Amino acid sequence: MAAATAAAAEPLPARALSRYRPSEPVLFVIFGATGDLSRRKLLPALYDLAVQGLLPDGFAVVGAAREEMGREEFRALVGRAARERARLQPVDEPVLGDLLGRVHYLPLDLADQRDFRRLGCLLEDVERPLGAACRIFYCATPPAVFSVIVEHMESARLAGRHGVECGRIVIEKPFGYSLASARELNALLARAFGEDRVYRIDHYLGKETVQNIVAFRFVNSIFEPLWTRQNVDNVQITVAEQIGIEGRAAYYERAGALRDMVQNHLLQVLALVAMEPPVAFDQVALRDEKVKVLRAVAPLTGEAVDRQTVRAQYEAGSVGDLPVPGYRQEPGVAADSQTETFVALRLAIDNWRWAGVPFSLRTGKRLARRVSEVRIEFKLPPHVAFGPQAIPDLEPNSIVLRIQPDEGIALRFGAKTPDLGMQIGTVDMDFAYGRSFEGTGADAYERLLVDCMLGDPTYFVRADEVEASWALIDPIEERWASGRPVLGGYPAGSRGPGEADDLLAGERRRWRGL
Repeated sequence: MAAATAAAAEPLPARALSRYRPSEPVLFVIFGATGDLSRRKLLPALYDLAVQGLLPDGFAVVGAAREEMGREEFRALVGRAARERARLQPVDEPVLGDLLGRVHYLPLDLADQRDFRRLGCLLEDVERPLGAACRIFYCATPPAVFSVIVEHMESARLAGRHGVECGRIVIEKPFGYSLASARELNALLARAFGEDRVYRIDHYLGKETVQNIVAFRFVNSIFEPLWTRQNVDNVQITVAEQIGIEGRAAYYERAGALRDMVQNHLLQVLALVAMEPPVAFDQVALRDEKVKVLRAVAPLTGEAVDRQTVRAQYEAGSVGDLPVPGYRQEPGVAADSQTETFVALRLAIDNWRWAGVPFSLRTGKRLARRVSEVRIEFKLPPHVAFGPQAIPDLEPNSIVLRIQPDEGIALRFGAKTPDLGMQIGTVDMDFAYGRSFEGTGADAYERLLVDCMLGDPTYFVRADEVEASWALIDPIEERWASGRPVLGGYPAGSRGPGEADDLLAGERRRWRGL
């Protein structure tokens, strides 16, 4: 296969984020501050924002977790997180020292209402030298305790409705475990904070290439007219992981790949790919269009689930050269577990733009390669004059939006090969962020934390989005609970179960290779 690379004469400057710096003081409270999410993502992201000058002058962090430790111990933990995980290395010690001087800690039992009152007193003390601050409460905890946190905050008058004028809460996915539980959580959040102060974070929406889907579609007049059922044959969305469950058996046994990945990440990407042009780039218009798409997806029920979904579980194999156990041999997993680690499904969007175009989604753990991407595959030309000898293996044109690890966009098309005959080959025109822009770009959490501090929820998930996605997932889960379709298997390190190939109905349709 030949390759044609699109390259800029000079690297373009990275996006200047300084104009996004919050001006009002921010008091950032982390529930579960000593946990994995906080140490791997939140604390390093706050340091990276500090290095870039993107934190307000009035800024402080209050960590709250059940571990008994003092302020200095927690500061040491923050320092280790920055040195080990921060994107911007080597660490700028003066900047880190300044950030550590703004860090506080309170041992907190989430089940003890008195600890929330003590937290309120600490926040008043920390806030006093800052002035009136916007309080942001980040729930970096297991989802099962979200409701407990919100209820205790409401009782302690820390929530947005009853506490400071600016009080926001950030909730990590999953947002519930079903439509009913999501509605219950949404009602509690609306009562305590109001929907405008609830920030449901899906880090995929902070990724550069995911946000670039909107720009690619709506600022390039050569592509958007093609983005219709008249031209598009099928759409594939893939999120493949090489890792296993990484010691999270308690969570994963309850969630599975469908709840863990499809309900949020993959459906959010589908909505951005398929939505109509928003009338404005703001939190109302963009999210309105996403909801319209999710409501237009035809629900899978009954025997349609058997025909249009595949579920499977990884077995022992090798990822690269490393032997790995099967899912049922992972610590904490039941020997007869029916939890899927791979899911593929074919969906239809019943609207004017996409009627008849299959959207195929797949995600799985312990696959051959780590890759997240969207493939827009176009229809073959109705007639090719060159004859079958010139084009024995004609491939359809396609656009691939690479989300990770190599962020970029590739356009695949046919071109004459350099010989005396009329032979057609397939070439790629490839744009990569790393080659065309200076720097590595902000991490998804950096970008979304700044948006939250600015009060911009455009790339956060609204309550009706959550409920629309769960309305699609629940019927599938109910059918699977009855044992249909049968849970399959696939060797770790493979491209997944062969049954997934059958979902791409059509002689020429194939999953893009892993």
